[in-house]
Amino acid sequence: MATTKAVTSPKAAGVVLMVLAAGQFLMTLDSSVMNVSISQVANDVHTTVTGVQTAITLYTLVMASLMITGGKIGSMIGRRKAFAIGLVIYAAGSATTAIAPSLPVLIFGWSLLEGIGAALIMPAIVALVAGNVPPERRAAAYGTIAAAGAIAVAVGPLIGGAVTTFASWRYVFVAEVVIVGIILLFVKRIADAPVAERQRFDLIGAILSIIGLALIVLGVLKSGEWGWITAKPNEPSILGHSPVIWMLLVGAAVLGILALRELRLKASNREPLIDPELLTNRQVVGGITMFFFQYLAQAGVFFTIPLFLSVVLEMSALATGVRLVPLSLALLLSAVLVPRLFPMGSPKLLVRIGLTLMLAGTLVLIFGISPTANAGVVAIPMLLLGLGIGTMASQLGAVTVSAVDESRSAEVGGLQNTSMNLGASFGTALAGAVLIGSLSTALLGSLSTNQQLSEKVRQATTVQLTNNVAFVSDSSLDAALKKAGVSQQDAAIITKANADARISALDDALGVIAVIEALGLVATVLLPRRSPGAPAPAS
Repeated sequence: MATTKAVTSPKAAGVVLMVLAAGQFLMTLDSSVMNVSISQVANDVHTTVTGVQTAITLYTLVMASLMITGGKIGSMIGRRKAFAIGLVIYAAGSATTAIAPSLPVLIFGWSLLEGIGAALIMPAIVALVAGNVPPERRAAAYGTIAAAGAIAVAVGPLIGGAVTTFASWRYVFVAEVVIVGIILLFVKRIADAPVAERQRFDLIGAILSIIGLALIVLGVLKSGEWGWITAKPNEPSILGHSPVIWMLLVGAAVLGILALRELRLKASNREPLIDPELLTNRQVVGGITMFFFQYLAQAGVFFTIPLFLSVVLEMSALATGVRLVPLSLALLLSAVLVPRLFPMGSPKLLVRIGLTLMLAGTLVLIFGISPTANAGVVAIPMLLLGLGIGTMASQLGAVTVSAVDESRSAEVGGLQNTSMNLGASFGTALAGAVLIGSLSTALLGSLSTNQQLSEKVRQATTVQLTNNVAFVSDSSLDAALKKAGVSQQDAAIITKANADARISALDDALGVIAVIEALGLVATVLLPRRSPGAPAPAS
């Protein structure tokens, strides 16, 4: 099979790496940058907050469900070509979004075009790093790429808050078009292997992959609204259960059918969408498993901490973003420096250290967050979490790609990014479900037994909390209680109970994240001890 000759010039490889890192940053930025601008976007495109949240959900859905197919297309037409085509599609989507007058146009530009572009770009990035950086420097290179994506998640609220406050959210997408244009100027500097032979595209396999992944991702994304198993009141149900459980089951069954089809194609010497041998490779499986755990925990943290800062402490989007900057800086430093300081370090050991740092940061948050805590309580946890994520990021990309021939790197990239998207979706949904469930239980338990609360208000709040509960700030709650005509004494009791329940809910959500991080430590047994860049042991 054809391979790509690694770029030997450090300067040339550095330019390529920065170009690819910029692409990764853009792909990850959209969701986080828009979350703080939802209300303004809704007003500008004449829709509701729910409409904009639907667009965000569809962007994640399109990107995640097409990732494996995008990786295969990159293998067939060339990774550099797939990267360039993806960038053009993505830029078209960004330009459309920037001028979108309505929700359908926003969904077409942002959710569909940008999602398709990202599905071509992200697997290609994984493969192009392998083709342009020598093996001994790939850990640091993949660390830089992963850091660019994670930093986009962390600084997205800061960028979105600033641009929306001082100008318009539309300028974010204008800037994306400009950045894509700059990246395209450097595409020819990126080395790529020639496509040695014409491969047949497994269309049926691609359709099964898209359907299976779409059902699973959409189910996870809608779990907070519909419930996981039992349908929530006034929400859709199928045979008495939430649609989510059915979507997960049917999605898993479709992926099972896909697996059987791929095995049959491989046995008959035809080209499968996913080579089944990739999923029997212990190192590949170990790498994508750890990517899932990393992004699951990472997404949970990025969901809970902004809630503490923006809702409990009522900080602005801009101020919330500033508090996440230490995480971004620590992440970037560790992702770049760990491979340089420990070039032959054991991936298994370093990933364990990274997860331990993440776990330590999460535990410090659990013990530090209280009704009287201020924003300073997140400073040390942000540093620990950033160091942990960066250390993991510096290893996992090189682990997965080094396990296969370079010609399969785009396919591995598709699997890797699918795992990352699934992890991020599950992390956000799980943290949200635990948070709301805990908040509801704690608040209902506190108010239903409080004898100082007037009987009328106690009954009304019990009914309200049984059907619906929201994670709201003190000022928002006070305003709602005044509008409802609740007395000052009852309002004070409810506000105090809500404040205590919020902290309990955040602790429970962070506790689940800590358990996930601990399980991730167990899963590190799948990782290799030897660095991909290390010489093979003498026989």
